[in-house]
Amino acid sequence: MAKRAGYSVIENVRRALGRTAGAAVEARPAVLAPRQAGSIEAEIDSLIKEINALSGSAQRVSEDDLNQVLKGLLQTQEVKKATLWQTAGLADLGLEGRLREMGVEIMSPHADKYVLAECDLGVTEVDFALPETGTLGLLSSQDKPRAVSLLPRVHLAILRPAALRADLHDVFAEAKDQGYLILITGPSRTADIELTVTLGVHGPQALYVWVYSG
Repeated sequence: MAKRAGYSVIENVRRALGRTAGAAVEARPAVLAPRQAGSIEAEIDSLIKEINALSGSAQRVSEDDLNQVLKGLLQTQEVKKATLWQTAGLADLGLEGRLREMGVEIMSPHADKYVLAECDLGVTEVDFALPETGTLGLLSSQDKPRAVSLLPRVHLAILRPAALRADLHDVFAEAKDQGYLILITGPSRTADIELTVTLGVHGPQALYVWVYSG
């Protein structure tokens, strides 16, 4: 019975493809050459365009307007609690202090998962970014718990131009010896229920990406 069922499935697939038993296998498609990067400005423009097309919110942010855009995010998303990576890059921006001054309660990134899930905002940096697809790559370490990008309902990712990579091959080559790599392409989404796309079912409802160059 198992063989007949398996045979039937194979026959159905074969008919759907318009093929017959014993037909020659088609040649494998040519492997595409690795993508080549453009100028830094062109790569940033492409990244921002792709993230915004994926229901994210990406923009350039400078030191001069950091407080203003941060206040705008807190108001738009009604942020009361936040958690942040404990990295030198975020410390240099003084984001934790800025958030506290704006009345946001800060939770440890090493807190219990239920505590982190109650945070409105999780702030990380970006280790890698792929402009062609608007994909972010985040590594994990003691200072960079992966839950910060996964459990709060809003994810803010700070990206510096040095994180740009031309091709996914570059990311895999650099991350192969790391313990963990998260790839993020837009906010969390699923169409499991009645084929209706819904944001935030398996992760953050909103993704903000700020390209910061000082």
